[in-house]
Amino acid sequence: MDRMMPKDLYDILGVAKNASTDDLKRAYRKLAKQYHPDTNKEDGAEETFKEVNAAYAILSDADKRARYDRYGYAGIDPNAGAGGFSGGFGGYTDLSEMFEELFGAFTGNSRRSAGGAAGRKQPRAGRDLRLDMTLTFEESIFGITREVDVSRLEKCEVCSGNGAEPGTAVKRCPDCGGTGEVKTVRQTFLGSMVSVAGCSRCNGTGEMIESPCKTCRGEGKTRKTRKVTVTVPPGVDDTTRLRVAGEGDSGDNGGPNGNVMVFFRVQKHDYFKRRDNDILLELQVNIAQAALGADVSVPTVDGMEMLTIPAGTQSGKTFVLRGHGAPRLRGDGTSAGRGDQIIVVEVVIPTKLTPEQRGLFEELGRSLGTEVHPARANKGFFERVAEFFNGGDPRS
Repeated sequence: MDRMMPKDLYDILGVAKNASTDDLKRAYRKLAKQYHPDTNKEDGAEETFKEVNAAYAILSDADKRARYDRYGYAGIDPNAGAGGFSGGFGGYTDLSEMFEELFGAFTGNSRRSAGGAAGRKQPRAGRDLRLDMTLTFEESIFGITREVDVSRLEKCEVCSGNGAEPGTAVKRCPDCGGTGEVKTVRQTFLGSMVSVAGCSRCNGTGEMIESPCKTCRGEGKTRKTRKVTVTVPPGVDDTTRLRVAGEGDSGDNGGPNGNVMVFFRVQKHDYFKRRDNDILLELQVNIAQAALGADVSVPTVDGMEMLTIPAGTQSGKTFVLRGHGAPRLRGDGTSAGRGDQIIVVEVVIPTKLTPEQRGLFEELGRSLGTEVHPARANKGFFERVAEFFNGGDPRS
């Protein structure tokens, strides 16, 4: 049966045979970015990425490129004669297998292990943990210190983290000699290639635990629940993320603990609504207060404050109490001043009247007359409130 001919390296990169070094480099960068398996999840993208890397590795080498231009693959296959094709790929069944062996490292899926036992013995930080915390509206404004339970992995106290039952030893792996890697040599058309893989017997650690610790089952870690103090700064909201350093899972090989990342959920308030650092309050006043004016007591997050309602106040009128909003939270957790409380007035028309009240309104109605006038096209109460929640400012 005829063997499928290998792809032309110039065709793989999409360049002409007389392409300059810069042309090759530009084509390679474009294709490597397009087909990198970290960003391209389409079927075949990884294989194309390997082919692009292999083609560029050969054509970017002046000597290999010259021999490839003259003899094709035979020119860079040490098993072939100077003038002919060897009929194979240095012991590989097809080109893709060769690419996998020689250039798999570009994809992060290489058969070579990443550092073997030496890499596994490097200090590594522990895993970060997520903690969801619910706050009242007031707690989000003023901050709070709270103790919470965190379940995390800690170094096993029985085996001191080595995974072996006390009184037993951790031995060197006989298959890899403690390196965590097993090497094999293959002959390819580029010469002898060394393939390095993680040792399957010791799982790349270079060590064998013959008697695993009964407490942690050889893992070297056990799960514990600890009390962690979380200091919530003033001014947080649902988008704030707080890092509590060093309270996550324990690290490996002397590495630091991970962190606890706190995510907040602020409960709704009966009266207040928050927009950035300002607090909105809808205040209902009766028709007499709006018409005649009044001094009224209004709630704020700091307590009750007096507000003067001028005579003739209409629905939708806004008032500002400076400095009664939420603290402006900096990136370092400190505050830089506070926002304002914005009060939007709604004039409430009574729906039920006593006979005495009705008489007073009838007298008022006779004095005001019966004429009606079209309203000017200005912003009404509901428009102002809607604009506020859509990013506008009712103070404008």
